[in-house]
Amino acid sequence: MAAQPLPAELLTRRPLLLGQVEGAQDVVSMAAIVPKEEGLISVSEDRTVRVWLKRDNGLYWPSIYHSMPSPCSCMCINPETRRLSIGLDNGTISEFILSEDYNKMTPVKSYQAHQSRVLMVLFVLEMEWLLSIAQDKLFTWHCSESGQRLGTYRVSGGPCGLQFDVDTRHVFIGDHSGQVTILKLEQENCNLITTFRGHTGGITALCWDPAQRVLFSGSSDHSIIMWDIGGRKGTAIELQGHNDKIQSLSYAHHTRQLISCGADGGIVVWNMDVERQETPEWLDSDSCQKCDQPFFWNFKQMWDSKKIGLRQHHCRKCGKAVCGKCSSKRSSIPLMGFEFEVRVCDSCFESITDEERAPTATFHDSKHNVTHVHFDATRVWLLTSGADRIIKLWDMTPVVS
Repeated sequence: MAAQPLPAELLTRRPLLLGQVEGAQDVVSMAAIVPKEEGLISVSEDRTVRVWLKRDNGLYWPSIYHSMPSPCSCMCINPETRRLSIGLDNGTISEFILSEDYNKMTPVKSYQAHQSRVLMVLFVLEMEWLLSIAQDKLFTWHCSESGQRLGTYRVSGGPCGLQFDVDTRHVFIGDHSGQVTILKLEQENCNLITTFRGHTGGITALCWDPAQRVLFSGSSDHSIIMWDIGGRKGTAIELQGHNDKIQSLSYAHHTRQLISCGADGGIVVWNMDVERQETPEWLDSDSCQKCDQPFFWNFKQMWDSKKIGLRQHHCRKCGKAVCGKCSSKRSSIPLMGFEFEVRVCDSCFESITDEERAPTATFHDSKHNVTHVHFDATRVWLLTSGADRIIKLWDMTPVVS
């Protein structure tokens, strides 16, 4: 199935900057959009928790300024209960309830969850569970009612991504080695389901779509992989659209669009409502599979044919091992996830139609090095937090549609 070309109007649209917050004294570890209000919540390395509400003059001012005993490393906010869970550098997770007007935060409890910096925390309202990963290489889950620890699991590589499926109680953990681990959680134990890897770098972001039952993983190798977990066929679709490591992934379920943000400052909106193709495995050969010229390590053929060995390349469309002369062309292949032009062999170049080159993603510049993202699907707002200590709020309606 050929890609449906994105409308020309959509290709020229841009996210609208609604506002930004500056003035943080240290790195903003994580931030989120305040549910049902025009405001932001931020936690920082300077140990502060701040709730910023938009005033009548259009500026954001802190309605809450709270100091923690240790640098804040991560957070999550539950919209229904206004429960704010904050992970700290000392391994503690502290929970608060925010007032309806977001002018007060009341302490609930603290969990001695880890021995070192908490990297991610998830509150699961349906199970009353609090899930977390940390630099001590442990995944832990607690009962949020009693505060009791229910279990732990040691991850082989340092964990750096965490997602949870409520229906099946499956946990997805990405680590620095590039591996994704799937666990099945019970009330007081867990079972290892499987592990898999496809990136050449470490996992930097995970995003789970429970409707389509697919997992998206972003990596320091600049790529995104869509894993078809529900299809049980091992299908993995690769997406290439960033020039630096992927920092965050969000999914718009109502439009079936993936939003990826990278350290390059790029915001990429991917149309996932098309039939995409897997990239082929690269084939091994001692000579070009087009012209039969030997590669430089094939001494026997070089001697027999009295020819100089050539460097090996691979066609991104068919996967064949080819020489530079037989792969002199470049082309985008959006259905295979290559939005930028990549090396293809000459015969594949001729077979790719203009319709197949139609882009399936739009590219936008956030103008700062994005370190964290939060997406509000209800209002179609996107929050980007940058290494420049600036938080930006975007209206994504023009491009997520």
